[in-house]
Amino acid sequence: MRAVVFERYGEPAEVREVADPRPAPHGVVVRVEATGLCRSDWHGWQGHDPGITLPHVPGHELAGVVEAVGERVTAWRPGDRVTVPFVCACGTCAACAAGDQQVCERQTQPGFTHWGSFAQYVALDHADVNLVAVPEDMPFATAASLGCRFATAFRAVVQQGRVAAGEWVAVHGCGGVGLSAVMIAAASGARVVAVDVSPAALELARTFGAARCVDAARTEDTAAAVRELTGGGAHLSLDALGSPATCAASVDGLRRRGRHVQVGLLPSASGTTPVPMARVIALELELLGSHGMAAHTYPPMLELVRSGALRPDLLVTATLPLDAAPAALAALGTAPGAGMTVIEPWS
Repeated sequence: MRAVVFERYGEPAEVREVADPRPAPHGVVVRVEATGLCRSDWHGWQGHDPGITLPHVPGHELAGVVEAVGERVTAWRPGDRVTVPFVCACGTCAACAAGDQQVCERQTQPGFTHWGSFAQYVALDHADVNLVAVPEDMPFATAASLGCRFATAFRAVVQQGRVAAGEWVAVHGCGGVGLSAVMIAAASGARVVAVDVSPAALELARTFGAARCVDAARTEDTAAAVRELTGGGAHLSLDALGSPATCAASVDGLRRRGRHVQVGLLPSASGTTPVPMARVIALELELLGSHGMAAHTYPPMLELVRSGALRPDLLVTATLPLDAAPAALAALGTAPGAGMTVIEPWS
């Protein structure tokens, strides 16, 4: 098969021929019809994830067709249209038994713990626990967004963030996850303040329901701007980018007893990120993490997509062939972009 491979962190990846994967006894091989280009892939390419072994094939948000199944798989057959959360759970640990597959103790992640979906085929573990059926009328490009950014945003806003109609929600960083969060929060009846340095990203945020926008490139104190626009601060705030500055701004922009959800990855040389804890204590703020979404919790989200209340298809703003993926991956470091770029490995 053809796949995007990098041999060294931060050095150019290339498209080359590699061996086709085989399914584990509990797993499947999926023919990849669409896979999203995510900032997490860029972090992996930069060497920020200790689970990666070189050489490596990135890619973790995907949709496609089951090509082959392991002998212990009971629920899936070749030809099934599927997507998968980026966290593939084992299904048997204590976290999985509690229904928390997104924090499985023995999780695997395509594109991180093993080769991913920037390829024509990808192997996925524990298929009966992790695969999600893709409706026949849903394009693969739309389904690919559900495995990471859209599902991640849905859990962050609805399940972890506990959004309520009428609340103010601030979204710091309007890339794929951030724009998804804007759309989901607005559809939940919240009033959204979108914060980003890109006018194009803010324009998309307005399209997807943001009531107010803050241009971070022209605003010295974005947290103060959020507090002013919301009459005292957001009830719920998300750092959807992942930087010390956006994390701190998200916390600083909350009102009393507000909720901060950290969604964007936060790599740093020391492995820690400064957080304004004095404000957390004084205002009794909540600090929450959000890490994907378990496959068994997809049905309410899929129903909202089916009804048209949520439109993840509108987030897809570019489609590229596999040969263009290495350059697009490298570009994420300086220009994360707005919306979702989808790679179609067979185009």
